[in-house]
Amino acid sequence: MINFVPKKMFLTKGVGSHKEELHSFELALRDAGIEKCNLVQVSSIFPPGCKIISRNQGMKELKPGAITYCVMSRCCSNEPRRLIAASIGCAIPADKSMYGYISEHHSFGQTSKQAGEYAEDLAAAMLASTLGIDVDIDAAWNEKEETYKISGKIVKTTETTQSAIVKDKGYTSVMAAAVFLF
Repeated sequence: MINFVPKKMFLTKGVGSHKEELHSFELALRDAGIEKCNLVQVSSIFPPGCKIISRNQGMKELKPGAITYCVMSRCCSNEPRRLIAASIGCAIPADKSMYGYISEHHSFGQTSKQAGEYAEDLAAAMLASTLGIDVDIDAAWNEKEETYKISGKIVKTTETTQSAIVKDKGYTSVMAAAVFLF
């Protein structure tokens, strides 16, 4: 059996609006730069030894039609003036031989900042529980972040979020993705 373990990952996001829901999602993928790929959604593990690269670097490695694995969050609505958001959070352990976590979060009524912090916190909390770090889940983000840093077991957390206010006519889609490269 062949094991495919990604060596690199990049974060991307996009928004699209159209009278048709599917077309609005296609436009969001196009805005994110990944519309040319055959996307396969996977669950939320950040592979051991994987390196996060910039979106620009990652785009250069994509090939039209390629099977492309990603963790994706998406949200869509046709309710005028509704605030929607899609976020990806990532938590990376200090020990590069260990795996980390990627979280997907989509919401209605949250700003980009709120949705992004939630997704980042979710990924960090999942990793913390795996590493045996005791964190007060009701504490403010900066208190939890300090706990993660003090433990020395979580080296980095990050997120990407796309939010939008739904247009008056048609659908608006937002998406965020962690795209894996081999």
